[in-house]
Amino acid sequence: MGFTKRRTGLRFRSRRGPHLGERWFPAALVALALAVFAIVFTCDGPVLGAGSARAASGAQSVRFAMCSGPVRENCVVDGDTFWFQGEKIRLSDIDAPEVNEPQCQREAELGARASARLLVLLNGGAFRLQAGDRDRDRYGRLLRTVSRGGESLGAVLVREGLAKQWRGSRGRWC
Repeated sequence: MGFTKRRTGLRFRSRRGPHLGERWFPAALVALALAVFAIVFTCDGPVLGAGSARAASGAQSVRFAMCSGPVRENCVVDGDTFWFQGEKIRLSDIDAPEVNEPQCQREAELGARASARLLVLLNGGAFRLQAGDRDRDRYGRLLRTVSRGGESLGAVLVREGLAKQWRGSRGRWC
């Protein structure tokens, strides 16, 4: 390798010739394009959660806790609402019992159990957030179906008797 002086200044000159980079660069571009294509067309939504908070950016894993205090980052509010990366999200496919203003003791107990179970489900590994017909509800919460392995986490709560399938309005728990 050596240097040659040209009118514009010093320039690097390789003994291998000018075609070294031209051999690997097109192959790398093709490989990158195929990888992006595979990711875009095989995923049905962003993979998020305990295993990979932001799969695309490689951020650290996320652990959920029960919400308390004014700062709401990654926490569970109740059986159908949680905060994720600063966004309040409502599970769009279910209705869970209220914990803040329950109408009876049974609703309060079911609400506490549903909240605890949602916490366990969210911390169980990576999950997908999928938008439906509407992006937000009247309270500004993101409406999303949350799934893992093709199964809705809301459906798990319904199957376990801790929530009801969403029918357009809140159900009665008393």
